[in-house]
Amino acid sequence: MSAVLDAQLLAEVFVTLFVIMDPPGTVPVFLALTSTMASRQRHRAARQAIAVAFGVIVVFALFGQQVLDYMNISLPALQASGGLLLLLVAMELLTGKMEEPMPSETGSVNVALVPLGTPLLAGPGAIVATMVFVQHADTREAWVSIALGVVAVHLCLWLSMRFASSIHRVLKDSGTTLVTRIAGLLLAAIAVQLVADAVKAFIEAA
Repeated sequence: MSAVLDAQLLAEVFVTLFVIMDPPGTVPVFLALTSTMASRQRHRAARQAIAVAFGVIVVFALFGQQVLDYMNISLPALQASGGLLLLLVAMELLTGKMEEPMPSETGSVNVALVPLGTPLLAGPGAIVATMVFVQHADTREAWVSIALGVVAVHLCLWLSMRFASSIHRVLKDSGTTLVTRIAGLLLAAIAVQLVADAVKAFIEAA
């Protein structure tokens, strides 16, 4: 097995992305964003969000640095933009706007794609971490390890959202509302931290 993959690198990739993408932490936000959906719609949203997140991670892993260089975009700029978008979502959760009928039902906006798939799951932190791992991958074993680590984390994300419906049945509507407010507060803190880290990076680079 060691000749096929690097177990230490696999563990490092998995743990790093697991902490950044935080599968257990996505449950309250997922419930908040899909609170008006039926169980079947929520399952479909989970699949779509995972597919989008996986696609974004893979694209940036393979072509991320070239895309950013071509568009003259720095990693701190990407991080700040993701933080601002998450902050807008957090404000909607805190004010209860997300409890209104989802635009996704009318086909105008699909919350499984934005903000759930990206930048919540495939956010700046996960993108940058994956790009760093890829830049240091110089053997086939390293590439296999990175790929398996990314797939394993996304499997954990899917499982956490797949069983979010069971959590919703236990919490009922009042409990989901409470979780929504807490999720909004936590998401706002994450967004502010992303922006603060980006500002710090800008200052250090100046």
